[in-house]
Amino acid sequence: MHISTATVATAHAQRYMVQLCKHFGHKVTAEFDDQGGRIAFPMGETRLAVGPEGLALSAQANSPEDLVRLEEVIASHLKRFAFREPDLAVDWRPTPA
Repeated sequence: MHISTATVATAHAQRYMVQLCKHFGHKVTAEFDDQGGRIAFPMGETRLAVGPEGLALSAQANSPEDLVRLEEVIASHLKRFAFREPDLAVDWRPTPA
């Protein structure tokens, strides 16, 4: 399993987490509550958690290529939803196996 994580500094972590889960929930399995969520794609899974520093993301996939694609999909949608925060950064970091 290939895993990467990112913490996105934002004061709107819960709003973005809900938007991501609802958006992807129309096509894939997605669930969320007040503090976290999970989106299951065919290529892998992303877990989201609302915290004091922002939105914590954890992506996991079976191959490095799928992990890169998953990171790109989540980051691009998050940046689109956070258009009022032009400096919002999603810096994925690989997690050692």
